[in-house]
Amino acid sequence: MEKSKHKQRLAVSLLFGLWFPCCLTQTTPPSRANMAPTPSGSPQARTEQLKVRLAGYPRKHNEGRIELFYKGEWGTICDDDFSIANANVLCRQLGFVSATGWTHSAKYGKGQGKIWLDNVLCNGGEKSIEFCKSRGWGNSDCTHDEDAGVICKDERIPGFVDSNIIDAQLNEKKVEEVRLRPVVVTAKKKLPITEGVVEVKHKDGWAQVCDLGWTIKNTHVICGMLGFPHERKVNKNFYKHLKKRAAEKVSNPKVNVSAGGRQPSKAKANSMSKQSNRGKRLYLERQKNYYLIHSVACTGTEVHLAACPMEFNKPNATSSCAGGMPAVVSCMPGPLFMQNSGLKKKVKISSNVRLKGGARLGEGRIEVLKNNEWGTVCDDRWSLLSASVVCRELGFGSAKEALTGARMGQGMGPIYMNEVKCLGNEKSIWNCPFKNITTEDCQHMEDAAVRCNIPYMGFENSIRITGGRSRFEGRVEVLSFDSNRTESWGLICGETWTTREAMVVCRQLGLGYANQGLQETWYWDSSNVTEMVMSGVKCTGNEMALSQCQHHKTVNCQKAAAKFAAGVICSETASDLVLNASLVEQTVYIEDRPLHMLYCAAEENCLSKSAAKANWPYGHRRLLRFSSQIHNIGRADFKPKAGRHSWVWHACHGHYHSMDIFTHYDLLNANGSKVAEGHKASFCLEDTDCQEGVSKRYECANFGDQGITVGCWDLYRHDIDCQWLDVTDVKPGNYIMQIVINPNYEVAESDFTNNGMKCNCKYDGHRIWLHNCHTGDAFSEEAEKRFEKYPGQINNKIS
Repeated sequence: MEKSKHKQRLAVSLLFGLWFPCCLTQTTPPSRANMAPTPSGSPQARTEQLKVRLAGYPRKHNEGRIELFYKGEWGTICDDDFSIANANVLCRQLGFVSATGWTHSAKYGKGQGKIWLDNVLCNGGEKSIEFCKSRGWGNSDCTHDEDAGVICKDERIPGFVDSNIIDAQLNEKKVEEVRLRPVVVTAKKKLPITEGVVEVKHKDGWAQVCDLGWTIKNTHVICGMLGFPHERKVNKNFYKHLKKRAAEKVSNPKVNVSAGGRQPSKAKANSMSKQSNRGKRLYLERQKNYYLIHSVACTGTEVHLAACPMEFNKPNATSSCAGGMPAVVSCMPGPLFMQNSGLKKKVKISSNVRLKGGARLGEGRIEVLKNNEWGTVCDDRWSLLSASVVCRELGFGSAKEALTGARMGQGMGPIYMNEVKCLGNEKSIWNCPFKNITTEDCQHMEDAAVRCNIPYMGFENSIRITGGRSRFEGRVEVLSFDSNRTESWGLICGETWTTREAMVVCRQLGLGYANQGLQETWYWDSSNVTEMVMSGVKCTGNEMALSQCQHHKTVNCQKAAAKFAAGVICSETASDLVLNASLVEQTVYIEDRPLHMLYCAAEENCLSKSAAKANWPYGHRRLLRFSSQIHNIGRADFKPKAGRHSWVWHACHGHYHSMDIFTHYDLLNANGSKVAEGHKASFCLEDTDCQEGVSKRYECANFGDQGITVGCWDLYRHDIDCQWLDVTDVKPGNYIMQIVINPNYEVAESDFTNNGMKCNCKYDGHRIWLHNCHTGDAFSEEAEKRFEKYPGQINNKIS
């Protein structure tokens, strides 16, 4: 009995063994270092809650064809008997407060697969569409020409994650993940991996793609998925030679004894040893190939391999790639990722397109340059094809997501493009058809953004944060190596640690923006790591990894105890303050103010140093006055770093200061030296006014909360104390007026480059004129050079 059971098991094993290899490769499971993954995009595990999504094109993030995920398959709803009540139920399921309309007759394109529901009748109060009356799941007499859609009010229900993302809705059953497997062992140590055998994730292994009929268009799509803008020609002869050698090794196994029965000579043995070592370096010779995909026919504009037409091998096929070999791809990395590639030729990137406000590399609000001034792109008809053109021209891969509704914050200034319709093969977004903008068409609430595919660099493997209450905060630990190349984790000295260093850590770990950089972390003492291995870290804030920042060659830390180690708090969102430059230009004037009216201002150090020598209370000070309107265009409220318990009361003015220095005001001469300076403490941060649809949240009255809400602004009127520059000692001439908000980086922002504002200033001794006022990054480099013929400074240090 036992014997027969054993035979049955053996038979099943043999059958399984014959069938399974035709689908999978027998490569070793990859380590993180030797693969370049792409996001899988695979559907989440099924939950009891019905899944709903918006699909189709053209559309915005709050509208589209309705698709339901039921019994493991996405399907649509027929428009028969559809109503606004149905739309309200669906919009609430999608996280919007309500519906503003619905569409019929497949306005957003025809769906695929099942039509799950027909003749749906909701009363409007149901929690889910599944509780409404209908003909039942899968029971319909419609075609996809009758697919229903909804238009939701662009206001989110609190607690729902933002949904303004247009991504590739693919059949993930076809291809989950793609990687390049390098053929030479030494290549796997260099990141990013730019050349190798194309492999697709399938079940628990990796399988190859047959190269019969493989085209450069297929290569273009693969490179884009893996974060590379362009492809390179592959040396196919090299790979054919490897294949031939591998075949010879199979047919001629190694023999240790020569034909005459004698041992081989020493010279021959050395030669064989060298050949053996070379053989060890080559993956391809040691591995048998199993082909999952027989042929691929991409057009070259797809953002994912799964979007290309392809043929899968049948499990019982006798010859899966006769006369062919595994498809091999070689990609050209963008300039940011070329340090380890050894390539001499560099990819040129666009100088008239940029990304702003993103937390991670390769993401941000799209801004384009026209007439030497930067402006934004409206999100009407914004698509993955257009987003991919932008990504590739900036040195990244294809677009992972096209974002609408100012997902990366609102821009300032002009909006240059609307209804951009790229085909996907253009070299620049400027080559795509688009409409020019009128103020009625678009507002900055509709600024388009993008997340691009970037190469896998493995930066996150050399750093970690520990001890925090969530994965977004903790003490920073870095991987270090001793003289024996033994790796261990160590701490960073917190003495010089600031928000800028924290920005790099949060970016390196993929945790968004820096909320705070901490110089003491005694409250996160849960790790057994106690040694300081890094000190004097100084970053600009733009680096991809902490290792790219300046730091001491040997550790020099005054407070070397672990409780003084550096820490970070990261956040998915951040504020972004920008000054209204035109208002400064419009409101400037000169006032001679009597000294007897300036006692409070003197107490708060708002006058120049010579004021201390004046004959108080007689005489006056000459003040350059103006109004400043500070907008929060980010995605989180701007709040003072210090809690209200530590705000300082100023009895003279009768208010609290929540930040010691909120703004610097400077007047610079032709060589960049300051001739006048001033500062403004944030005696009151509040919402003076807001854009339509946004409510005020902060006001200073009655010791209220201070801050600036997203979409609101704080107005400091020209007649408020300290809202000036003391120019009493300034001689007539031409100057540059400079204002910098949040100059010490006390409060985290998504973008610090727009915190400065500059104006050309002409003073004749009696009157003052400002012109060309602009935020620090609003002009092109060429226009900025014309504006100031010397290197201006925004660090507020007197030359």
